[in-house]
Amino acid sequence: MFKFKRSKQKPGEVLSVPRTDRRVLSYVPDPEQQRITFDRRGMQKDETDNRKFDADYIKKLQELSLRYQASFEVLVRRNGRSKRANLKATAVDISSTGLLIELHDPKGRYMEGGEYRLEFDIPPGTMPEGFEANVKIKAKLVRVFHRGEGDDQKHMLAFQFEKPIAAYLQRKRWGYSVYMASSLLFVAVAVIMLMRVESIIYFKYNIWLYLYSLTAAAFLLTRYLFGALHRDVPVNRHYTPGVTIIIPCFNEEEWIHRTILSCINQDYPVEKLEVIVVDDRSTDRSVEQIEKVIALIHEEAERFKTKARLKLHVLPENGGKRVALVEGVAMAKHNLVVFVDSDSFLEPNAIRHIVQPFQDPKMGGVAGRTDVENKYTNSVTKLQTVRYYIAFRIMKAAESYFDCVTCLSGPLACYRKELIEQHREAWLNQKFLGQPATFGDDRSMTNFMLQTHRTAYQDSAICSTIVPSDMKVFLKQQMRWKRSWLRESLRAGGFVWKKEPFMALFFYIGLVVPIAAPVIVLYNLLYVPLVHKVFPSTFLMGLLLMALLMSFAHMLFRQSKLWIFGLVFCVFYELVLLWQMPVAWVTFWKSTWGTRETPQDVEARLKKEAKRAKKKNKKKKADQPLSAEAE
Repeated sequence: MFKFKRSKQKPGEVLSVPRTDRRVLSYVPDPEQQRITFDRRGMQKDETDNRKFDADYIKKLQELSLRYQASFEVLVRRNGRSKRANLKATAVDISSTGLLIELHDPKGRYMEGGEYRLEFDIPPGTMPEGFEANVKIKAKLVRVFHRGEGDDQKHMLAFQFEKPIAAYLQRKRWGYSVYMASSLLFVAVAVIMLMRVESIIYFKYNIWLYLYSLTAAAFLLTRYLFGALHRDVPVNRHYTPGVTIIIPCFNEEEWIHRTILSCINQDYPVEKLEVIVVDDRSTDRSVEQIEKVIALIHEEAERFKTKARLKLHVLPENGGKRVALVEGVAMAKHNLVVFVDSDSFLEPNAIRHIVQPFQDPKMGGVAGRTDVENKYTNSVTKLQTVRYYIAFRIMKAAESYFDCVTCLSGPLACYRKELIEQHREAWLNQKFLGQPATFGDDRSMTNFMLQTHRTAYQDSAICSTIVPSDMKVFLKQQMRWKRSWLRESLRAGGFVWKKEPFMALFFYIGLVVPIAAPVIVLYNLLYVPLVHKVFPSTFLMGLLLMALLMSFAHMLFRQSKLWIFGLVFCVFYELVLLWQMPVAWVTFWKSTWGTRETPQDVEARLKKEAKRAKKKNKKKKADQPLSAEAE
């Protein structure tokens, strides 16, 4: 059975590792009723329905019961005893409700039912974001047992916390965060609005500069406003349409097994869900890993009809991500298809939530929320954690308020199958300025959806993804994203005006503001100080307040120490990422990924190697006569 051990991860990657359940498909509803999932996790009696399904309640119970592998020191204090009676131990696994430890010194008597005080530090990455903290909590010893034999025997103690750790941390460290973050958000917004009064006063002196300033501020503030107003479509337990999950894979041997397990292990009717993995001729051990995990699932979960619901299809030749997705769609037997990246992992109720907006017949596609899985690896991943959350919970949520999400992101997106088939050829053969469009497939397909249908965002449909932890790879990814954003935004500009008027205005402002940003920054930070001898304090204050909006919003919703990286990200954006935009202006027709070996990347690499070899030969020929003269 697969175990998600740290030794299996890439060097340096820090991920929270859920403890493997003895059942491979622990969240799948039991078709034979041998175990009652809902009775245990969320069926509640109601006057109108004696078996009422409460999805939020189920989610909370799942979070409480989920255990994570751990390895940190724990001090066990006996109530009313001297310090000599305290024992040191090592945590083996932890959940929000309890802790399993291994004693260093087994001497002493520990009675089941006894009350103790546990003291420990939860390292970042052990549990989900927000749980990293110093903890001193009362607990009851519920079980004493041994593992192993002889000299290898380990003495284990299982504790149940007096109250869930989430509630403990909420009161201990973050009880004030809702009030503090809300107050600070209000102050930041108020100051930004007051600063824009200056733009109105000086508008006549520099119309274009202050028009940009007013427009940018209004654009950002309205995004936060409509993002806050967003509400998910509630779960209707009677609405469970057929869904096919398609996982395109290319050289993802590291993560693909976990992706497959997360997709098949869904709290969704067995007969309504299938998973198709399409391998795009990987050159590593991806196929071997896929076959291994599929065999495991088939062996241990036969009564869940997995042989008919989980398939692998290997392409005859490398065709790119779009080809892999289209092949999967052609094989799909259900009317809704969900695209999941091969390094992304779904929460157990992600599918149940993402299908809900399709109760509207005009809904063409829905995006779920993507969190960063390896957030605690280093500063690069921490920066992306805050950015991802704001990009989804605020920016996409704001667009969803108008049923016009402009990018149904690759890690988790759901579409109507007939719409993809309708646009299949145009999507596969898309070109821009004569070059094949090999990336930006999610934005491109979203544009096809938007021409005739609505698109939405469902915040409760959650997945997590592996983001670049290497700065070079991250910068290449950002450049690719900017090129696809420019290309697809120009394309969308031709029809988005037909949508809701306010949303159309929203879109065009969102297109102009980032494109003009480098010019505005140069003007304020170089031209004004050098020519007018004026320190750009107002402009810098505006940037700081914009950064605080991002950080305080993250603090309010996530209650995590990582909120400070919102400030760091904004500084990094102004110093580095912003200047990718001018480069993207003049190279947005390029089709190389930069982070994977697509045919276009191979072609570009071979051209560079040929140029280097040509220069080397020229230099060698030029040096030969000089060598002859020297002789």
